[in-house]
Amino acid sequence: MNDGPVHGTWEPAPAARWEDGFLSGNGRHGALLFGDPHDERVVVTHHTLVRPNGAEHARPPHLAAELPALQDRLLAGERDAADRFTDGRPLQWVQPFHPAFEIRLRATAPAEDTGHRRSVDFATGVVQAESEDRLSRVFVSRADDVIVHQVTTPDLAVSLDHRLPGVPHGLAVGHGAVLTSEGALLTLRARYPGSDRAYTGVTLVAVTGGRTTLTPPGLRITGADSVLLLTRVLRHTDEPDALAEASALGELLPDGHGDPYGRLLARHTEPHRTAYRRVTLDLGADPAERALPGSELLRRPDSPALLERLFAAGRYHLLSSSGLNPPRLTGLWTGDWDTAWSGAFTNDANINFQTASAACAALPEVTEALATLIHRQLPDWQDNAREIFGARGVVAPPHSDGESGLTYHFNREYPLHLWTAGADWLLKPLVDHDETRGEQDPRTAHALAQVAEFYEDFLHRTDENGHLVVVPSYSPENRPANAGWGAINAAMDLSAARHALRTAASYHPERAQTWRALADRLPPHRTNAEGALAEWAWPGLDDTYDHRHLSHLYGVWPLDEITPYDTPDLAKAAHRALELRGAENDSAHGHLHHALVAARLRDGERVAHALGQVLGGDFFHDSLMSAHYPNRHVYNADAAHTLPAVLIEMLVQSTPDRLVLLAAVPAGCPQGELRGIRTRFGAELDLTWSPTEATAVLRPTRTHRVELRTSSGAEQLDLVAGEDHVLRLEAW
Repeated sequence: MNDGPVHGTWEPAPAARWEDGFLSGNGRHGALLFGDPHDERVVVTHHTLVRPNGAEHARPPHLAAELPALQDRLLAGERDAADRFTDGRPLQWVQPFHPAFEIRLRATAPAEDTGHRRSVDFATGVVQAESEDRLSRVFVSRADDVIVHQVTTPDLAVSLDHRLPGVPHGLAVGHGAVLTSEGALLTLRARYPGSDRAYTGVTLVAVTGGRTTLTPPGLRITGADSVLLLTRVLRHTDEPDALAEASALGELLPDGHGDPYGRLLARHTEPHRTAYRRVTLDLGADPAERALPGSELLRRPDSPALLERLFAAGRYHLLSSSGLNPPRLTGLWTGDWDTAWSGAFTNDANINFQTASAACAALPEVTEALATLIHRQLPDWQDNAREIFGARGVVAPPHSDGESGLTYHFNREYPLHLWTAGADWLLKPLVDHDETRGEQDPRTAHALAQVAEFYEDFLHRTDENGHLVVVPSYSPENRPANAGWGAINAAMDLSAARHALRTAASYHPERAQTWRALADRLPPHRTNAEGALAEWAWPGLDDTYDHRHLSHLYGVWPLDEITPYDTPDLAKAAHRALELRGAENDSAHGHLHHALVAARLRDGERVAHALGQVLGGDFFHDSLMSAHYPNRHVYNADAAHTLPAVLIEMLVQSTPDRLVLLAAVPAGCPQGELRGIRTRFGAELDLTWSPTEATAVLRPTRTHRVELRTSSGAEQLDLVAGEDHVLRLEAW
């Protein structure tokens, strides 16, 4: 290997579009830097900022009393019966995520712009723009929860500006500007139309040297040696104490002369760098390509340097958007109030893909963010189970704005209120994390018991063979070719119910017998006339193949229910289902879902094709944040955050009792090093491979026997805690 991959990206010009702005975040606050030295703009975001739209008062539909009649009709062959299982309300989107405002710094004495460079350092989270006589750098502190922005331009006009694209009419905005001992304090308070909810931004401007003058609603600085801005955002219903917040920001500044920026950066860098650096990928790329700006590298879709940089950027952005919450559809960032699909947490695919690498790629910060969201909303999940299904336990909603976990986003064509598999999928990364560390989190144990209790109450109808029936059943976001949207025995629902019950049993031995017996009564998957795993196991329901979701292959990925090793016939049927699946609207998550399933089925060519659709489809902005559709259409974090999971899955897969190496390596990645991977049997793993050999070093924390699988076959590994185990493979 040469000097190693680049842990950052850069551009030779400012961002012309907000989508190309470089990103920093700490899982609460986010910052998006344009990098224009004459008119610098930093868009400020916060995970709590969602616009009231009526959804803040929405409740799940009260349908439990009608459920038995619906089940009767579906089981009697009335295939469109679920189309009328609703309380008649129109589709209600969750509260949409939006930006707070932008900090604007206009140079009042502009000089000639020479040698411009805009960059982001993934290892520190610092985004900066520099030219011959100016430097502007921003990071969002994980230690102090503050946006830190230092500028060396001596003459500036500073303001907070809410007028971003899509800002709603009637947003009541008030500005404040006062001089302080540090320099000045700027505030922006915005109240949503027709609501008692509001948010306030507070920016403390610490000026070294020069003169500060108020120019309401902003200020003007002349002759300064440096300017440091500290910004926080508060969401509230009462009246916040902006002066108290300013005092708290002032306490972050050192007494005396000191270096406030350097001290704040050092406090932030330690937790950020530690997390980011745990896992690295080196594909032996050409050093000349590694040196290219991101926009140039994106025009080389076959370059290993591009995969290296997107892997690094994906880890960086995933970590930076995870804290109070896991990443939204847009991560933690947006420059527009009109976020697609409300910038929600979309639970029937998107958040699951984005967090897929958290356990194996050693980002417990991401897992904890997901866990925080789940456990905060668990009482709402209980309401969903009771109101819709008349059951104990929990049912996860299909969409969430981060405030509510209630199910209210559904309509006839998307009867997402019928979907019962969501809790299992959302809890899967938490279970994976427990397996990697060898300890069961009591919060996860509690949630799993709640899921199992739901199935105890819900699963009571049987078919003619005595198998339990999941009715009604929904396969996101598809329908049978010859029936309504709500059907019977969707493959995903069967897999999720089996997995949830058996996993809950492993956490609760005292109830294991009951839950395992219930799981064993569920029907097997069905293979259709084309030899493919059917999306609905109920006889007579025909598949609809051209669809972006691959929900029916949930048993292959992320579960281990269907594998080439334990269930070869089902794996063959799953592979046939993958072959028949279309790409529908070319969404990024559809292609990468395809790649994740293909990797589990050891199909490297199919992994390479799916990656090629994304890398060659112009899905990435210059910021290396991604889009939902080709040609950079609709800002969306799915591709950016999911790509690292795909690259890991093609190289390393693990279960509590198995290690699979180099299962589906594309021809375009003939050599490389993947370091720091965590396995679900409690070992850290480093992997090096070339066209002729491979070496894996395992550092186990538990004594355990696992099965090793490569293309050469299977063998048993006896691992001893604390003793490195080196594997050398001449054929893989």
